[in-house]
Amino acid sequence: MTRWQRWLTAARTGHAGDVTQRSPWQSPFAREARAAPELASFAMTAGPLLVVSPRGDGHTVIVLPGLGGDDASTAPLRWFLTRLGYRAIGWGLGRNVGFGRRVAGGLDELLADASTAGRPASLVGWSLGGVHAFEAARRRPHGVRTIVTLGSPLAGRRPPAGLPTTSIYSQTDAIVPWRASLLEPAPRHENIEVSGSHLGLGHNPTVALIVADRLAQRPGEWRPFTPPRWARRFLPAA
Repeated sequence: MTRWQRWLTAARTGHAGDVTQRSPWQSPFAREARAAPELASFAMTAGPLLVVSPRGDGHTVIVLPGLGGDDASTAPLRWFLTRLGYRAIGWGLGRNVGFGRRVAGGLDELLADASTAGRPASLVGWSLGGVHAFEAARRRPHGVRTIVTLGSPLAGRRPPAGLPTTSIYSQTDAIVPWRASLLEPAPRHENIEVSGSHLGLGHNPTVALIVADRLAQRPGEWRPFTPPRWARRFLPAA
């Protein structure tokens, strides 16, 4: 076992707290309290994750916060993606309090700016941020390269047909029922289960690994996510 594998194992089962083991009997509060240890795990494993994750190609990645969150909440993930070589930016619209013309207009402007050089942006949306990502992609389908959602309530919502879309969810999510995060079967759409809390998805080491893998796909070369053999221990059993 290499050094970074030992660090990831520690993040899962040891020094930073057991952030991935399922405990169905725990209360919602206890499950969501894992967000703090998950942040500690991310800080501890970020270096090794940067080493093993594919490098970015410099395209813009817009990271959208969840309900009640702002760009500060997505700072760890944006830092990680920036280090990989992406132009990772926040949405710049303050606290996410729902829908409205200001949000729609702001996201449309961000996508337009990202596309001026002929390179569509990717959208990573946490919780309600994933719903905003879907809505923005429907308004500007040619401005979006791929969508990744984290614990988002997607029931009854569809991204544009054929747009690479990945929904990451946790069955121990105590805020958004995990079944509501499942995409209906469609080409280039996939659901990936992780272990962890809803409030920790934005800085969960396993989530960061998956997001990096999905964003690294070249346009027109989409493949379903296949975790490296060493990483399979960190994902729930199928």
